[in-house]
Amino acid sequence: MPGMFHSFFNFQFLILNLISMLYDLAIGIYDLLVHLAAPFSRKPRKMMKGHWVVYELLRQQLEKDVRYIWFHAASLGEFEQGRPLIEKIRAKYPDYGILLTFFSPSGYEVRKNYRGADVVCYLPFDKPRNVKKFLDIANPCMAFFIKYEFWKNYLDELHKRRIPVYSVSSIFRRGQVFFKWYGGTYRHVLRNFDHLFVQNERSKRYLGKIGISRVTVVGDTRFDRVLQIREEAKDLPLVKLFKNNTMTFVAGSSWQPDEDLFIEYFNNHPEVKLIIAPHVIDENHLVEIIRKLKRSYVRYTRADEKNVQKADCLIIDCFGLLSSIYRYGEIAYIGGGFGVGIHNTLEAAVYGIPVIFGPKYQKFMEAMQLIEAKGAFSIKNYEELKELLDRMLADEVFLRETGTNAGYYVTSNAGATDKVLSMINF
Repeated sequence: MPGMFHSFFNFQFLILNLISMLYDLAIGIYDLLVHLAAPFSRKPRKMMKGHWVVYELLRQQLEKDVRYIWFHAASLGEFEQGRPLIEKIRAKYPDYGILLTFFSPSGYEVRKNYRGADVVCYLPFDKPRNVKKFLDIANPCMAFFIKYEFWKNYLDELHKRRIPVYSVSSIFRRGQVFFKWYGGTYRHVLRNFDHLFVQNERSKRYLGKIGISRVTVVGDTRFDRVLQIREEAKDLPLVKLFKNNTMTFVAGSSWQPDEDLFIEYFNNHPEVKLIIAPHVIDENHLVEIIRKLKRSYVRYTRADEKNVQKADCLIIDCFGLLSSIYRYGEIAYIGGGFGVGIHNTLEAAVYGIPVIFGPKYQKFMEAMQLIEAKGAFSIKNYEELKELLDRMLADEVFLRETGTNAGYYVTSNAGATDKVLSMINF
């Protein structure tokens, strides 16, 4: 009998080693593919250029006598999620340095000059040699991984070096690999975290079932971030002139299927003005939008005090304004719901206006909760959008109450950042 158990554990050990080897192989293949694509595609090329200088950049910019707290975000969205925590630590513990890393060029290229961090760079691919070299140079005193970041080799090495590491605003679902019969190696990865600060009770229950108990439900730091964004919102005189106290519909991060619906409504309702901030602002897509419009329009980059007041539609053909533009609307439409999934609903809801989006929102907890709170609505086609907007335009009380519901949902879920900070030993 002891021999049988010994054989079983040897077999299990071999399986775990095999999965670990397959993981390293997959990372190596990904690294190779990025290198091969770099000459032909801008995004991989930017990533490679950033990776080539990481170690030298760290040696030049890290100060020897400073203790660094490391934050890692996959991309821009995760950075915004972690930003309230970065900035509160910066303000409360100014003696620490902040090291910020990104996986994606879409995060790094936008925030490489972020003043809230002392050093900003790419995170080298999760290969054992890269991991040891990165940590030897950076030597962080603690690390925060935002939301879905679970890099096996980094987490293993941080654990070996006894560097505290935390997962912030993470969320877990039954279908994830951690909860599958073959997910033993990945469950071990989660055990490397000193603590997981999760968004909801369901995540805590799933983790408890696989023996992970260092878990606290704090909510989502994005609520703190959108409240911060609201306080810092830019005053946009041209947008204010365009609105001119008229009922205004703001469509943010829209794609073609979204635009087909709300532009048709706009064309047939002269009492409503429209602001479109499309997700893609290349010239071809802007021309597609303009062709669909049957009312006057102006592009933001070509707007002035005269032509903006004569237009019925304002097309935002630049980045960085959307979170401030929502303040000028009475109703918001969030794009992406007819594709891979909706974009950020909280940036609009924080202004106390109702939010509308397409049918693919089920992976976004805040969207489902906004619907439950009667502050958001999902539509499947033009008929449903028309019925909803007709009601909002005709029933002032309904419009006001749904907007109030949306705003209250955001404010009532704030505070995750302070909860995390209260449980960290600095």
